[in-house]
Amino acid sequence: MTAQLDINQLLDQLENGLRRMIEDRQVADPVVIGIRTGGVWLADVLAKRLGIEGPIGELDISFYRDDFSRIGLNPRVKPSSLPFDTEGRDILLIDDVIMSGRTIRAAMNEIFDYGRPASIILATLIDLGARELPIQPDVTGRTLELDANQRVKLRGPDPLRIELQETGH
Repeated sequence: MTAQLDINQLLDQLENGLRRMIEDRQVADPVVIGIRTGGVWLADVLAKRLGIEGPIGELDISFYRDDFSRIGLNPRVKPSSLPFDTEGRDILLIDDVIMSGRTIRAAMNEIFDYGRPASIILATLIDLGARELPIQPDVTGRTLELDANQRVKLRGPDPLRIELQETGH
């Protein structure tokens, strides 16, 4: 794969796309939620770029995954933190990579357990396009097709960088 992944260029794409979505949907006071870990790092950066004040929500969707019984509990699970009411709010949901759609489904299930939002705008840095569920980001920095032996990983939080990794398979 020859794709060059410039984190600043991808962040610019996300910021511009989110600005358009917020304007098009006439969202006045959004809250920002990141999915741990990379999504939280991105949510922090994007909230600052967009001038959104207030705390950033953090979701750890481990208990909400539909494959929880198969993969078990990650020993680093921390509770989610949503330091604002989600009921009736417009939410910017941020994640680093979308592939199957299962992580986003789990995140939305958890958000709805806290309250019913008015809307959710989904932004992901990388879209790998290997959907198993009909969930699509509203805004994405870049769509990639990886070979079976490749993985993409966001590293951070300071500085944020994207690594393409080769696996042994």
